[in-house]
Amino acid sequence: MAELDDLSAAQAGVITRQQARACGLTEDMIRSRLHSGRWRRPYRGVYYTFTGEPSRLAVLSAVLAAAGPGAVLSHHTAAELLGLTDEPAATIHVSLPGRRRPDRIDGVRFHYRTPVPAAVPLRLPARTRVEDTVVDLTQVADSLDQAVGWIARACGRRLTTTDRLAATIRSRSRVRRRAPLLAAVADVGAGAQSVLELRYLRDVERGHGLPGGQRQRARRAAGTIAYRDVEYTAFGLVVELDGRAAHDDEQRLHDRRRDNRSATRGWGTLRFGWADVAERPCATAGTVAAALRVGGWRGTPARCGDDCRITW
Repeated sequence: MAELDDLSAAQAGVITRQQARACGLTEDMIRSRLHSGRWRRPYRGVYYTFTGEPSRLAVLSAVLAAAGPGAVLSHHTAAELLGLTDEPAATIHVSLPGRRRPDRIDGVRFHYRTPVPAAVPLRLPARTRVEDTVVDLTQVADSLDQAVGWIARACGRRLTTTDRLAATIRSRSRVRRRAPLLAAVADVGAGAQSVLELRYLRDVERGHGLPGGQRQRARRAAGTIAYRDVEYTAFGLVVELDGRAAHDDEQRLHDRRRDNRSATRGWGTLRFGWADVAERPCATAGTVAAALRVGGWRGTPARCGDDCRITW
C-alpha cells in the first residue's frame, strides 16, 4: 500500500474513499480500519489515516476533500497558508464550482464561483494564488481601508507585485471599488507600505498640494540601514508614520536615536500617528507645510475642500 501511504502523506494524513479504492483497498478493508480506530471519518467519504488530534493542515485537507474536485481554499484561509496573515481565521473559506452543493460543514463558508480561481501549482492543500487571494479579500472587506490594507500587506511582505495585482483586478469582470483599489495599487508601487502611509499620501500630501516625498528611503547610519517613511529631500524634512497604538520602550529608544541622528545631519523630523492622519489630515498638512517652509519650500498648501481647516 505504498501508493496509499504516499498519497496520505501528501495530504496531511487525509484520504478519500475514492482514493482508497483506487489504491486497492476494498470496502471491507476500509471498514476494518474504521472499526479498529486506525482511521476516523470526519466527513462522509473522507478519512483521517492516523490517531490523535488532527493538525491544522489535516483539518483543511479534510474540508477540501469533503468539498469535492475543483475546490480550493480561498479568502482568509488561503491568506493563512500563503503568509498574508499570521493568525488563522475561525471560519474556513472554500471556493468551489457554482453547480456543486456539498454537505454543510460547521465553521466552513463555501463560496460558489464560476470560474473558480486557479490554485497555486504543486501545493497541497490547494489554495488560490496570492493575487486572487488578495483581490478576494478586498471584495469581502468591511471598508476601503481594510481592503487597501490587504494590498499593502501583500506587497510589503514581498508576496507579489503591484503589476500582478493590477492585472488581476483588471482581469475580473466584476470588482467592487475597482478604481480606488487600482489607485491604491499604484500608490503602493510608489512606496507606501501601510494603510496609514497610503492615507497620508492621499489625504495629507496630495490632498493639500504639498510637494511629493520619497517613500521608504534607505539611509545608512551607525553601520545600519534605516528606512524613512517619507523624506522631503530638498527641504531637509522627514515624516515618520506610526500606526501602532503605543510604542514599547525599545521601539521608543530606536525612534529617538533615529530622530537624533537625523537632527545631527540637519534633518527635521515630524512624527504622526493614526489619529493625526485619519482624523486631522488638514491640521497635519498645516504642520508639514510649515516645516517645509522652514526648509525652503516657497509653495502654498491647497485647501482639500470647502470644509478644509488647514492653517500654517
